[in-house]
Amino acid sequence: MRRISTTTSSSSPEINNNDNNNNNNPHEEDMRRVVMVGKALRCIPPPPRPLSSDGEVAAALCHLRASDPQLSQVMDVHNPPTLQHLYPPFHSLARSILYQQLAYKAATSIYTRFLSLVGGESGVVPETVLALNLHQLRQIGVSGRKASYLHDLANKYKNGILSDEAIIAMDDRSLLSMLTMVKGIGTWSVHMFMIFSLHRPDVLPVGDLGVRKGVQILYGLDYLPRPSQMEQLCERWRPYRSVGAWYMWRLVESKGSPPPLPSSGPPLLLQHHPQEEEELQQQSHLLDATSIEGIPNLRR
Repeated sequence: MRRISTTTSSSSPEINNNDNNNNNNPHEEDMRRVVMVGKALRCIPPPPRPLSSDGEVAAALCHLRASDPQLSQVMDVHNPPTLQHLYPPFHSLARSILYQQLAYKAATSIYTRFLSLVGGESGVVPETVLALNLHQLRQIGVSGRKASYLHDLANKYKNGILSDEAIIAMDDRSLLSMLTMVKGIGTWSVHMFMIFSLHRPDVLPVGDLGVRKGVQILYGLDYLPRPSQMEQLCERWRPYRSVGAWYMWRLVESKGSPPPLPSSGPPLLLQHHPQEEEELQQQSHLLDATSIEGIPNLRR
């Protein structure tokens, strides 16, 4: 049982998360720690309970209100996150690649043609994607570079380096390491995938311009915090930094001022993956949208 209490009122609410099934195998947790990573079995920490689990969003709200009074004021005027599971991991990652660096309407048009090409949503699987040649993908508007990204992702599934089951079972650190091996997928893309597809509760997208701008507004900073500063500024949100990030997007949206791309200064994103520069450009397209609600592939 986990108990989370808050001191913001005289009667401290409590949120209890109990397993409804008392007949679980006592070794179930140990079994979940052994997953196939690449072509080898590895013992890794189990992933945290997703935010879509019963009671997790409520627990997150309670914790954030107690730990950050300034964030609590933002929470008073915005609805809590509503997270839905739409696609399996491979489908979500392929869709993310297709949407990169494109305006939402243009990307949706290409994605719709892509679905027709593979025979619908059920056809977005590695085998079908590998069967598509460059000419077929170019005909529906997919660039040669993105076609190579899609094929690299599908090949890593075919070769057993990745699988939907392994992705779901990995802890956050292992997942970041494995997915950034895929061409076209950098740290920011993995953070978005972990929050909006896997519903991981404690992901802080330190390189996201919207989250950084939200933190600047929240704490009244006269500078846009660097990724290296974000960890310290948002430390109090653990273990629910994903929900804190959600409210930063809401805060920036309500102010109606997406953060501009700076023309100079230090790099904005984490530097250990060559895809980050493209992802910075992708963020500029997303932040030009009139509303975060208009970006359902990432924000809803």
